[in-house]
Amino acid sequence: MTENVKDAAARKEQGKLAVEIKDLVVEFRTDYGVVQALNGLDLSIERGRTLGLVGETGAGKTTTGLSILRLIPSPPGVIVGGSILLDGQDILSLPEKEMEKIRGKTVAMIFQDPMTSLDPVMTVEEQIAEVIELHEEGNHQSAVKRAREMLELVGIPGERGSEYPHQFSGGMKQRVVIAMALACNPELLIADEPTTALDVTIQAQVLEMMKGLREKYNTSMLMITHDLGIVAEICDTVSVIYAGRVVEHGTLEDIFENTRHPYTEGLFNSLPNLEDRQAKLKPIKGLMPDPSNLPAGCAFCPRCDYAQEICKTQKPKRVYRNDGHYVECHLYNETNVKEGKVIGR
Repeated sequence: MTENVKDAAARKEQGKLAVEIKDLVVEFRTDYGVVQALNGLDLSIERGRTLGLVGETGAGKTTTGLSILRLIPSPPGVIVGGSILLDGQDILSLPEKEMEKIRGKTVAMIFQDPMTSLDPVMTVEEQIAEVIELHEEGNHQSAVKRAREMLELVGIPGERGSEYPHQFSGGMKQRVVIAMALACNPELLIADEPTTALDVTIQAQVLEMMKGLREKYNTSMLMITHDLGIVAEICDTVSVIYAGRVVEHGTLEDIFENTRHPYTEGLFNSLPNLEDRQAKLKPIKGLMPDPSNLPAGCAFCPRCDYAQEICKTQKPKRVYRNDGHYVECHLYNETNVKEGKVIGR
């Protein structure tokens, strides 16, 4: 009976937005010029669901995660415009004191490299307990006890909490970082390339563990990655980001089975073909554009096999394939659709 009540509550929560980002613009103003990191980014995650944010290095993925926590280094970083709504509240208007209450409690982040995310001169249980003491009531002893319970939850014996980070393997350090992020049961978990530093076997174990914890706590998750295999394994919806904008968004089925944007197509073509081992990889030509000197029109235009004259001068508008699947590409304007000049998997 308890389980049915829990499931009903989880279903009621789904559909509500844990986070909604609208038209977010972030710049890094340096002595060498203005770097346009995010250029009108839109993104939303439903309660209890996982969104995969996919793109190449330099696309703006980590900047998006740091923006949600308002941890953009300033200077030189500046959030120029837009809104970030957590449970309907715009965090960009909150004072720093309020943000300190949100970080770790409402929103937590698993940073990219577990090797540099932990303090080498503190035991792992002390580091987890520190987070708990900041946000929960209770004494130090109860926080350490809770820290050991969190270690057990991620598959590390509680008694190892008295050890230091250098005594753990890379995979176990990542588990410690995940335990720290989940210590206060956050509503939103941001995972920034959480398995990049791990070997394939440990990677699979960590992903399986994260899936289990998400289901147990009904946590919403932003999975930042460049790995489409991870997206297929853990995500419900996908946003493909390029030069600081989401160029295609949809469900897993939309993105994997009904690919629309040439950049998304290029990401899939860059993957090895498991059915034909002799097939050559087809990488996306060229490099990401210089964020301090973006093209006037479509940012992907210089690398696109389908580029037209309009792409060089005009930014594409958003076109919806269905209620949840959209693409920003001139191929899908009315004229090209009528003439059949579109792509799709």
